[in-house]
Parts: sequence; structure tokens; C-alpha cells
Amino acid sequence: MQRDAILQMKEWKNSKKRKPLIIQGARQVGKTWLMKEFGRLEYKNVAYVSFDRNKRLKNTFTQTVETDILISALELSSGIKIEPDNTLIILDEIQECPDALTTLKYFCENASEYHIVVAGSLLGVSLHKDTGFAVGKVDFMTLYPLTFFEFLNAIGESRYRKILEEEKFELINSFEDKLIYLLKHYYYIGGMPEVVQDYIDNKNYNNIRKIQENILISYDQDFSKRTSGAMVQRIKYLWHSISFQLAKENKKFIYGAIKLGAKAREYEEAINWLRDSGLIYKINRISKPDLPIRAYEDLSAFKLYILDVGLLGALSNLSAKTILDEDKIFTEFKGALTEQYVLQQLKNKQNKSINYWTSRSNVAEIDFILQKDNDVIPIEVKSTINLKAKSLAQYRKDYNPKYAVRISLASYKVDNNLYNIPLYMAQMLEKLLR
Repeated sequence: MQRDAILQMKEWKNSKKRKPLIIQGARQVGKTWLMKEFGRLEYKNVAYVSFDRNKRLKNTFTQTVETDILISALELSSGIKIEPDNTLIILDEIQECPDALTTLKYFCENASEYHIVVAGSLLGVSLHKDTGFAVGKVDFMTLYPLTFFEFLNAIGESRYRKILEEEKFELINSFEDKLIYLLKHYYYIGGMPEVVQDYIDNKNYNNIRKIQENILISYDQDFSKRTSGAMVQRIKYLWHSISFQLAKENKKFIYGAIKLGAKAREYEEAINWLRDSGLIYKINRISKPDLPIRAYEDLSAFKLYILDVGLLGALSNLSAKTILDEDKIFTEFKGALTEQYVLQQLKNKQNKSINYWTSRSNVAEIDFILQKDNDVIPIEVKSTINLKAKSLAQYRKDYNPKYAVRISLASYKVDNNLYNIPLYMAQMLEKLLR
């Protein structure tokens, strides 16, 4: 299964300022596979070790920071002779050994000739603990579920990705029905690698749903394994409330909807835990679309989305029949799946902040706000071909932005700096703004 992140890793390998690389991302998005595949493609040897249940290796990293001793320990554990330029060192499940995170500083400073990549479950949570982790001594990369374009590659439909990326609009318009058909399937299947692989192998929608449900169960188990007491219940309550909160007309997250009497101070830590684990995206409201955007963030008003559109459907008990029922899947839950899909494509393309905007009276709302260079870009998401966008019209009247974007099922069109972008081209948004 081809992943676009391989290209990012090649850039890292060839960089003269290369540091140990930390790959962040939620469980089961394919971090271990990616590291091993990159090693297979780009190196003569791969020295893979996992700190999960490897007590001897953990003890070594706890007892010393001497890089020559650590290299010897890695050679013994992996059974591979480590040659600096020809060997990729993979440290997996590194969150199980906080001292190993600390040693990355010393590899950067004293043994930069070694190519080291690390990952682990809930690594984002671990990095926010007091581990002695040295900022500025590592490179970071985040791995997300497969994008729609990666999905097309995986299922053998790369020719459609090609015409989209090459902006061959005559062909795109001619095959629009096929692109929408494929997009429907992505909404249901999502981008979790195990789920996509099962679709490739079996084309069984019921089995796909079972795998998604098993992934959700494994996340629930993580909540109990990695936290304790009241925090476990708060995380679970919050996690399971996201799908029905997104089904509201106003998708602003309401603490009181988690359970009767829920207060912000009780659930802020649970939100941070889920965000650090890569399971949710927190999208803050801005009061004014101006630069710098962070100066206008209202941290008390936000929307929460989860990591994958397919998992959102599973959390919401979405029936597989919806992908066969005309365009119902796009409008299901008041367009929540469509917003989730668009956000997922945008997050995968860049790690900058994504926000949303509402007018002071809350009459108008823009689904997403992005910053492109020195421009603030309003993005309104429509789940159908309906192009009536009162909020976007009001926003343009008030702020006169250089770019305005409407993402929907309608065909590509530019009219007076209003960019109508089809849903299946959402991840090309920044490329199309010119």
C-alpha cells in the first residue's frame, strides 16, 4: 500500500540537517508499516527493535546515554550490523521507554551519522509528560489515515487521482459520476489501513464495519490501559459524544451534551488526552478573520472531530446501504460526514492551525478558516450541489477576502475570487488557489 508520507521521509533522509525522526499519529494508522517499508525501499539494512516487552533493551537505555553502547545494544537486539549510511534504525513503541526519547538528543549531538526513526502508540501523550525530551534535537512528522487520493491508489484507481492532480477538467467532468461513486465508498470505508486492505481483499461491507468496530474497541481499551479512575470515564463519555454532537445543526461542542451536569473543568484534560493521542481534532472558533489568527482564537468555543470519516460512520452506526442510496451518505447527520471528510483532507496536507468563524450574532458561520501565506481563507462546506451559501456571502461582504472557497458536489469553477471546489478535490485546495 503506497503512502505519500514516503516522499516526506525521503526528504528527511537526504537532508543535510537530518535529526532523529519522530513519527506521531493515532494507533493503527500504519506507523510501523511505514517505517519498515521506508527502510526496505531506501536502505541496505533495517535494524528494527520494539520496546514493548523488551526489558533488556529498556534497561540499557535507562542506564546509559553513551551512543556507542546503545548502538551495540541495538545490534544485539535486532541481529543487524548497523552501518551509519546504509542502515535505518527503527525504535518502535518508544513510549514504553521514556529514557529512549531522551537519548535522541545525544544521537543528534554526538552521532548524527545514524539514521533513526521512532514511533509508538499514544506517543503524543508521552511527549507531553516530563521525559527530559530535548526540543530542537529531533524532526517531527505526523501520519494520518489514508487521504482520498491515497485511497484511490490503494484500490487500483490511481488513474482518477492522476486526472485530478493534473487538473484535466474536461475528463474530470466526464467522469464525475465515477468520482462521486468512489468518494461515497471512501466516506464509508475511510482511511484506516487495515480497513482499506480488507476492502481490497474482500469487498465485504459488513466485514469492513466489524474491523472498524474492533478498532474502536481497541481505542476504548487504551483509555482504560493508559489512564485511571475518573479520567477513564470522562474520556469515554467525551469520545462517544462526538458523533451525536456533530449531528447537531450547530456543531459547536457543548459540555452539557456529554452527560447531565458536565462542566468544562472536568473534561478539559480528557480533550487534551484525546487530542495528544491523535484521536480527535479540536477546531477553535475565531472572533475575527485577521492575522495572526491565533490572536483571535476563542478557546472556549470549539468543534471536535475524530481522526477518520469511516470510524465516524462506525461510531454513528451508519448503514452500508447509504452508499448505494443516491447521495444520502453526503447529507447524513446534517453533513457531519462531509465536514469530517474535508477536515481530514486538509489536516493531511498541512499541520497549520485550522479554525472556524461565526459572526457576533452567531447568524453566520464559516466551517473552516485557513491561513495561506498572508491571506485568511474562508471555506464553506456543502454536502450537496446546492450552492446557496448565505454565510459565505455575508463573510465576503464584511471582509472582502482575496480568496473564498466553497467545497461541494458541484464542478470546479472560479467566479470573482470565489472558488467552487469539488469534494473529491478537497486536498488540492491550496494548489487550486492561484
